[in-house]
Amino acid sequence: MITMPGGMCFCHDCMQKAFDSVTKNGLDLSQLQNMPYMNMNLSDFGNLNPVNTEIPKKNQVKKRKEAPKPEFDLKDIPAPHMIKARLDEYVIGQERAKKAISVAVYNHYKRVYALTGGSADGVEIEKSNILMIGPTGSGKTYLVKTLARLLDVPLAVADATSLTEAGYIGDDIESVVSKLLAAADNDVDRAEHGIIFIDEIDKIAKKKNTNTRDVSGESVQQELLKLLEGSRVEVPVGSNQKNALTPMTTVNTDHILFICGGAFPDLEDIVRERLNKSSSMGFAAELKDRYDKDPDILSRATTQDLRTFGMIPEFLGRLPILVTLESLTAELLVKILKEPKNAILKQYEKLLAMDEVKLSFEDAALEWIAEEALKKETGARR
Repeated sequence: MITMPGGMCFCHDCMQKAFDSVTKNGLDLSQLQNMPYMNMNLSDFGNLNPVNTEIPKKNQVKKRKEAPKPEFDLKDIPAPHMIKARLDEYVIGQERAKKAISVAVYNHYKRVYALTGGSADGVEIEKSNILMIGPTGSGKTYLVKTLARLLDVPLAVADATSLTEAGYIGDDIESVVSKLLAAADNDVDRAEHGIIFIDEIDKIAKKKNTNTRDVSGESVQQELLKLLEGSRVEVPVGSNQKNALTPMTTVNTDHILFICGGAFPDLEDIVRERLNKSSSMGFAAELKDRYDKDPDILSRATTQDLRTFGMIPEFLGRLPILVTLESLTAELLVKILKEPKNAILKQYEKLLAMDEVKLSFEDAALEWIAEEALKKETGARR
């Protein structure tokens, strides 16, 4: 049926007879392209202009270059000490994490350069995906966002809590790649050299003592394996949902750096239990309460502890770089308030300066704010 304005519906035979009758009187059919139509077979009318069926610009995929050149040159890759120096301007503390991430990112883009034509000796470098472990508010997401901004690469931040196995209600695994493609302005070449950060990765740990299908736990870990290792996936353009009306494109995740982060609650207890197995009685023996008050206990975490937590070994094997973040102390919180380029105190001083008000904070007030933040156990969050 053909729907016309005013709620009128016509079958194709009636419309054909109407066109045949008015054609004898000299009706200009070239103007019919401006009329609303639906399911009309316009190929029968030679006087009509071709209908514009192009995809809207916002959903168009930018074509690949015919002769692609290496996206990265060794001279364009910042050295690890330069990456860390830039991170120091925005992130306070977490020295060990910043060093590990700087080296891992440097090695990743050297691998990209080698695979895009910079090296032909046959030696293939494996991906250096990163797993970040740290308490809430320690700066995991902020660290990744700062890194992507400094490297000028597209970044997609996804939440693992919304991911489910294919066929169930929730986001498919490919949706994280769709977000990266959107962040790259639908430029496939640029998206394939971006960074994907999957937060709350601890929420997809294998569920214990469950009799139902684990569609948001172990199954999600299994489906993430192909993305982490590198594969070609079909993703929708301009949407997170796959349907017949959404254009599709192929994205290769082999050059995408994946960074997974999570708080992993109760992981400290698992680490302490493993370390306390070596405790004994007698002189010079390790006491059972030796690690009870260790504030940096997560730095002793291993893949064995993560497997006990509920992560499958295949998933951990594709995240070779394990980075742990330290819990923030009152001294670090005070520095976070004052020292970064976009520190919260500098933001309030700038806002009030627009009203010709000069704002200043005493050291005692900052220490009180830091103590209150420690009581809330929310880290450096506002």
